[in-house]
Amino acid sequence: MSLPVIAIIGRPNVGKSSLLNSFAGERISIVDSTPGVTRDRVSALVPFRDVVMEMVDTGGIGVVDQDDLSDHIERQIAFALEGANLILFVVDVRDGITPLDRLVAARLRERSEEIPLILAANKVDHPNLESGVHEFHRLGLGDPHGVSANEGWGRKDLLQKISEKVWPTAGIETDPVMRIAVVGRRNVGKSTFVNAMAQEERVIVSEVPGTTRDAVDVRFQKDGREFVVIDTAGIQRRKGIKDSIEFYSQVRTLGAIQRADVVLFLLDASEEITRADKKLGETISKAHKVCVMVANKWDLSGGKIATEAYAKYLSDRMPGMIYAPIVFTTAKDSRNTQAAIDLAQNLYKRASLRAGTGQLNRVMKAILQHRPPPAKRGKSGKIYYATQVTACPPVFVVFVNHPKAFSNDYRRYIANSLREALEFEEIPIRVLFRQRESQYHD
Repeated sequence: MSLPVIAIIGRPNVGKSSLLNSFAGERISIVDSTPGVTRDRVSALVPFRDVVMEMVDTGGIGVVDQDDLSDHIERQIAFALEGANLILFVVDVRDGITPLDRLVAARLRERSEEIPLILAANKVDHPNLESGVHEFHRLGLGDPHGVSANEGWGRKDLLQKISEKVWPTAGIETDPVMRIAVVGRRNVGKSTFVNAMAQEERVIVSEVPGTTRDAVDVRFQKDGREFVVIDTAGIQRRKGIKDSIEFYSQVRTLGAIQRADVVLFLLDASEEITRADKKLGETISKAHKVCVMVANKWDLSGGKIATEAYAKYLSDRMPGMIYAPIVFTTAKDSRNTQAAIDLAQNLYKRASLRAGTGQLNRVMKAILQHRPPPAKRGKSGKIYYATQVTACPPVFVVFVNHPKAFSNDYRRYIANSLREALEFEEIPIRVLFRQRESQYHD
């Protein structure tokens, strides 16, 4: 059994994104006074009593997009309506009924004959505005429900009404097997790649830079298991950020990296590595994220360079990402995209392993026998034992007498030796040195 899907529909600037964020209890969609901020279908799982619902925010019907993406936005709205089990039609109580509201209502009336529709009069941010809710009876879509996304007034009542019109979901597993963030600079093919992974037109693909604004969670199934792939806005240099929308897009991308289990770092194989690519690589590396480097648009490279030579080029330009394996893809033809998913699964599985304390300390003993810690500034470093404290990424704590007695070079030796001995190649690991007094005097 699947989760019920609720499509949030309405004209621009009625507060659809704010309502989704209010339901979810976190900032999922970017909210801005500029009409047409939301372009893709942005979804979030919203639990309420015995129901977990997938709420889907959509672009505003009738929006005139400044980048001529109105037709693309309309297609995404149509997809949302087609896949919905309930329509939440949102209007603005402060504006009253507008001509565009009437057009939207006429469009939804036919669909409401097949599935339930609930009319929500949003922005009832003050008690004086409650009386304006009744005006929307004239749309002929049943009793309107007053709500304030900003203040939270009427939110629980509206969720209760929605939950009564869908099926209970107790026992349905909602946690995905893995969360995959697809990141990269602008126009490297992230949205095309996401659609290829999901095997459907789930996000807008356009040559217009900055088409994707939100971090869009796309749920899909592979081999009977559910995954979430996160499409993100293209990373750009700070001085290139023009407005608050682009700023929050960048914040959402960085947040997607943090909450992902595996990062797919897309590069345009037909172009040289840029400063933005390097900066993003540093961000991923510092976050110690399991990562697959994806050389996309390989078909445009023209066969001028071999895969081995390109891998060497990447390691020279981004040495901090040398641990990450590389996949060569052409997302527009879905070429090798499934191989990237398989590799991501394999890495995530390996990164989730834990080394037993006995095994780990046998490995440590062999490492120390091969290269004992040298003295530093007259201090002799001693290692007592090690333990793994977390997985994905694996984090090890090495207990020593004096952490400052260990040089960065020796710390790298310990980390690299652990990675090799415990089969964590291609996995970022962290090794922390902590002081512990010996039970014996030095």
